[in-house]
Amino acid sequence: MPRVDDLLRVTARAEASHFWFHGFRGFVAPLLGHATHDLSAARLLDCGCGTGANLELLGRFGRAYGFDLSEIGPRIGCASGRQRLARASVAAVPFQDSSFDVVTSFDVLYALDEPVERAAVAEMYRVIRPGGYAIVNVAAMEALRGDHSILSRELRRYNRGRLRRLLEHAGFRIVRLTYTNAALFLPMLALRTLQRIRGLAPQEHAEYEMTVPAAPVNAFLTGVLRVESWWLRLFDNPFGSSLLCLAKKPE
Repeated sequence: MPRVDDLLRVTARAEASHFWFHGFRGFVAPLLGHATHDLSAARLLDCGCGTGANLELLGRFGRAYGFDLSEIGPRIGCASGRQRLARASVAAVPFQDSSFDVVTSFDVLYALDEPVERAAVAEMYRVIRPGGYAIVNVAAMEALRGDHSILSRELRRYNRGRLRRLLEHAGFRIVRLTYTNAALFLPMLALRTLQRIRGLAPQEHAEYEMTVPAAPVNAFLTGVLRVESWWLRLFDNPFGSSLLCLAKKPE
């Protein structure tokens, strides 16, 4: 089975309960609320949706659609009862101009070659209506490169400046740009520094990164990230393992 299929199957098992995914949804939900607060029938699109798990979150704010280049991701999603999934490339989005109120890209851009990365952002801009929003999440801070980088096929990790330039070059106006997972920064920094010192694990041995911890540990870390999500409603983080951005297409 192709390695990307293995990754999607591992991810599908973790999405429902892993503390990282709980935290991620807590960080993203307020931005979705901001982007759709004055809309009665919002249309949302997840570009590179994997198994479509995030459509459940997006569906709380309107009618959600998703697509992914892999064959197995949408297949897993459909088998789980998710609808409005398609197979397509982020560099050639199969929808008309100005079709959506909100377009999301969650942990996709960092795995794309630079020309495809730029094309993907341009396509997001194209399918968002004027006045609509993009929500983008990417891996952050080169100091946090580790075994997970191999598993997720990272080509780069971002800082504020790089992500801002990428989105503004496409025409977006930045509304909110913050690091996330700051509460776990120090243990992640220590672990991933050790991983780089001993040499990063090959992909077939890096899948432990997606293993759900023991229930008490998972519950504790979920609680830690929930507290951080409350903090982020008021303040930005100066560091963290991910960068989360809310950007607007001008009217």
